[in-house]
Amino acid sequence: MTAKADRADRIETVEIPPLRLEGALGIPASPAGLVLFAHGSGSSRHSPRNNHVAAALRRDGLATLLFDLLAEAEANDRANVFNIDLLANRLLAATAWARYRKPTRSLPIGYFGASTGAAAALVAAARLGDGIAAIVSRGGRPDLAGDALVRVVAPTLLIVGGRDTEVLARNRAAQRSLRGENSLRIVLHATHLFEEPGALDAVVELARDWFLAHMVAPARR
Repeated sequence: MTAKADRADRIETVEIPPLRLEGALGIPASPAGLVLFAHGSGSSRHSPRNNHVAAALRRDGLATLLFDLLAEAEANDRANVFNIDLLANRLLAATAWARYRKPTRSLPIGYFGASTGAAAALVAAARLGDGIAAIVSRGGRPDLAGDALVRVVAPTLLIVGGRDTEVLARNRAAQRSLRGENSLRIVLHATHLFEEPGALDAVVELARDWFLAHMVAPARR
């Protein structure tokens, strides 16, 4: 493991074993929890949308970890982008790494997943049981989590754009399989990437409220 501090942004560049996948770990003062980001198809730790959400979460006292789920050579194979088991295993490895490191080992953990990353987050959470405090899916494909959905116990929020009709239908179908606490919230007039004015800020607000409600003790909110 290696780490390089970026004092300007208070972001630490890290490598996730065993494949030394690169990530960006942001830890605010006295963090109340840690949110791991599982990006979607064709994206990476540099995703501007996920970084926008992560910055907002850090302002509210939650640490964040954005990392590459695939090595560069793996990402060039489109099949890997939809290999949910592979992506979930990478997320599990990052979770174990975070629980080993001193700055994050005692923090409750949440997952923020987008597109296929949302399915990976749900599969990983199903395997970890109550070890995951909360999940948020942005424009996700929870349907790709398959039979893992019924084993997810972490409170799960599904956020979908109102104009993303096909993904919205898939989220509604997947929600019926969730057995734990869950909610589906629709951002009106938003499409799949939430590029419309104010759409991503609506995602930020919904995600922040969900994580704070389920990961942070009332006295620390």
